[in-house]
Amino acid sequence: MLASINEPPRSSSSPLSPDRGIIEMHLHTLGQLFDTLDPSPFRERDLDPKADEFIVESARELCSGRPREIVLHLDQALNDPAPADAQRIVSDAIRTHFARRSELARRQLRLLMRRGMISLAIGLAFLVVIFVIVQATGLASAESGAPTLVRESMIIVGWVAMWRPLDIFLYEWWPIVGERRLHDRLSQVKVRIHHVK
Repeated sequence: MLASINEPPRSSSSPLSPDRGIIEMHLHTLGQLFDTLDPSPFRERDLDPKADEFIVESARELCSGRPREIVLHLDQALNDPAPADAQRIVSDAIRTHFARRSELARRQLRLLMRRGMISLAIGLAFLVVIFVIVQATGLASAESGAPTLVRESMIIVGWVAMWRPLDIFLYEWWPIVGERRLHDRLSQVKVRIHHVK
């Protein structure tokens, strides 16, 4: 489990670098970076939810909006000696994690658009039925009283049926696209391990 993910100390050897597109994390061990409940091999393991959230939120806050590098400040004294290819393995694992998140966002967007098209077809069909009923019953020519109230109520109900598809096509899709683009960028980021002396 991730005990703590915090910013490394501010010092001349390890400055925080939001303006240069660098995300920095301080870890006691590399194991803190990964989800301990995920049974996948190390390279394919998901990141710990707190680590994932920290990286994503940090990437959003970067001045450039484009993360170029993730620097893991690792407490060498508390960590077992890392294999020579630890940096490559961790880099592959982080990039694979965000590539999977990006693909998941793509699938969510496709499903949302499909749901939007189905909702639009249902909403339009319902709206047409309402207008046909209004025309067929003579409510369209009513000018006052209960028939006018019924006509206006039916028309409002017909337009309310269009709310969901309009909501999908106007508002719901672009946050998913933003998440996908961010995860795409994180899936290509360089990862560097820095052992704290």
